[in-house]
Amino acid sequence: MSNLISQDTIVAVATPQGQGAIGVIRLSGAKTFDILKEIAPSKNWSELSSHTLHLAHIKRDGILLDEALIALFKNPHSYTGEDVAEISCHGSPFILQQVVQLILAKGARLAKAGEFTQRAFLRGRMDLAQAEAVADLIASESEAAHRVAMHQMRGGFSNEIKELRVQLINFASLIELELDFSEEDVEFANRDQLRTLINSIRLTIEQLIKSFDLGHVIKNGVPTVIVGKPNAGKSTLLNKLLHEEKAIVSEIPGTTRDLIEDEMTLDGISFRFIDTAGLRETVDKVEAIGVQRTRDKMKQASLIIYLFDVTTTKEKELIADLEELKGLSTPYLVVGNKADQADDKLGKKFKNFHGILFISAKKELGLEELKTRLLDMVNYEQLNSNQTLVTNTRHYECLVNTRTALIGASKGMDEQISGDLLAQDIRQALFHLGSITGEVSADDLLGNIFSKFCIGK
Repeated sequence: MSNLISQDTIVAVATPQGQGAIGVIRLSGAKTFDILKEIAPSKNWSELSSHTLHLAHIKRDGILLDEALIALFKNPHSYTGEDVAEISCHGSPFILQQVVQLILAKGARLAKAGEFTQRAFLRGRMDLAQAEAVADLIASESEAAHRVAMHQMRGGFSNEIKELRVQLINFASLIELELDFSEEDVEFANRDQLRTLINSIRLTIEQLIKSFDLGHVIKNGVPTVIVGKPNAGKSTLLNKLLHEEKAIVSEIPGTTRDLIEDEMTLDGISFRFIDTAGLRETVDKVEAIGVQRTRDKMKQASLIIYLFDVTTTKEKELIADLEELKGLSTPYLVVGNKADQADDKLGKKFKNFHGILFISAKKELGLEELKTRLLDMVNYEQLNSNQTLVTNTRHYECLVNTRTALIGASKGMDEQISGDLLAQDIRQALFHLGSITGEVSADDLLGNIFSKFCIGK
């Protein structure tokens, strides 16, 4: 990992949006204040206090390029742990280009994607899980995604992992010590206590693994497919949920032939609603393609809204469709539409089906309860409990591998395997836990992670 630490001074620019906006140029590295002295010679930048703001005239060959505000952050008390300067210029693309070119001419180089955060990680300002949370925070598009990313960036998830690792290291050291005295047949690590510890750690790991289902959909949105027979009102429901005419509404069966998608946020959670072609047998080749796409989306969805017309649907039809849904193992909500056109005997008519929500999409009746049901189905209460949620696929895989190693250690103790084989399982568990926070990491892994960041972060 040490060979990734660069001594170069890097520069990146945050491009302003809109007239009169401010462009920010960030510098980080050992030569930051030397470069500032050359482009803004009126001050001795290295002698000024950290976390201070200064007005400066930026000049090239004695010609004024801009009047700028420069914020100073001295190492190690900066984002990267290096000397950092943030130059706030007037937002003209020409000015920004000229200032950046001047800085490059004085010995800096352009930052790579994610290099500021990578430097912060390499210098111990944050661990790897926190660094990845920075990217999640930037990409967050809902209150829930923002909240989870902030919790991880502030070390909530990392602290849990580090605590588990410390507990396991204490026993691992005793196991390793036993190997040094293998000829004397002694046990320094109490096997009963080790078994209790492993079971405790496994319980925590299991909870974190289970949280990934919720964490993943919060980070990426909840793919929610609206399915049902033609003319059930799927497009009307989508339009009413989104408050816009997104889908064409017609009484002609098979109007929707392709997938129509859009997002909305419910209490901080992003739902990606997908209107689909009606489920029915058809000889129309184009409509048949749409129906197949519907079934493909149903398999990929996190939630399914099954919508049926309460005025025309027969009990046998409903049973057949629900049997298909049950075979998908995807959570689904059964919604009876056009309740405003039915008589008062809906409950009696569908008494053999539990949990049906009756609505009128056209009249916007029951839509608030529908939203509440959707939130309940993504375990909304768990989100509000401040419990740590795993949102990162790499973290999830590391946790699964940790669990496998711990299961191996438990099974080995039951079978009274030798200390060297037991030590190997524990080393594997420690390796996978350490991979989450970056205490154990390979250079190619780090390069892959930070390459996905934006330039300037």
